[in-house]
Amino acid sequence: MFDGIGFMELLLIGVLGLVVLGPERLPVAVRSISGWIRAMKKMANSVKDELEQELKIEQLHTDLKKAENQGLKNLAPELQDSIDQLKQAAESVNRPYQVEDAPSAKETPAKETTTPEATSTENAKSDKPNG
Repeated sequence: MFDGIGFMELLLIGVLGLVVLGPERLPVAVRSISGWIRAMKKMANSVKDELEQELKIEQLHTDLKKAENQGLKNLAPELQDSIDQLKQAAESVNRPYQVEDAPSAKETPAKETTTPEATSTENAKSDKPNG
């Protein structure tokens, strides 16, 4: 962060800050300045991440166009990787909807199916006295 500033420069800034602001206001000023620096770094990292994501999307788009022009046959390994990434992304987008459409076994109780043999066996058991 302080690549161009050496120890002596930092010491001079600290002494000047102490003289100008005084010992009561200097810690508050240092905290607020460090908060601003943290916020700027966070914003810069956010912008950098968004740009990297956009570049990756653009690269996938161009790879998809190249693969489409080649008819999705005999693709270069990097193009095949891009196609695989796009397929995985499409599956992950569709997966939540597939889960909601088909009820799971936990949500719906299993219905007991009764066959004629099972009902006759149950009836025969209920006819016998307990004893």
